[in-house]
Amino acid sequence: MLVLSGLLIARSDGQSVYVGKAGPEGKVLKKYIEPSALKKLTEHPADSIWILDVRSEAAYQKEHIPTAKSFPKATVMSRLNEIPKDKYLIIYCTIGANARIVSKQIRKAGYKRYMDWGGLSRWEGEKETGKRN
Repeated sequence: MLVLSGLLIARSDGQSVYVGKAGPEGKVLKKYIEPSALKKLTEHPADSIWILDVRSEAAYQKEHIPTAKSFPKATVMSRLNEIPKDKYLIIYCTIGANARIVSKQIRKAGYKRYMDWGGLSRWEGEKETGKRN
């Protein structure tokens, strides 16, 4: 089940994951909410958009969305100096819960250009392995 108006994704195992929540200036990122649209972005990256993987470093090393930068949830707040506020941020984790938490944290830190993309479980393309930011 996919309900675009509320952007509620029902996973095949019955669990629902909320995706698409955007910051005040992040609504332009909603055009990348569909996995196929995000895949096109990874094939033709924009300097103004960063994809942030907030899973553990080990999970990132194992597999991640191409072009994603690793910022584990536990380290995001201490690494804000590495994340420019003028970039648009697409945030994802495994199923979406940590992406939502990080989205709330960065909003409180003054970021406005972000979107909770949800989880890697939604990704339909090839995944990269290894590679650091």
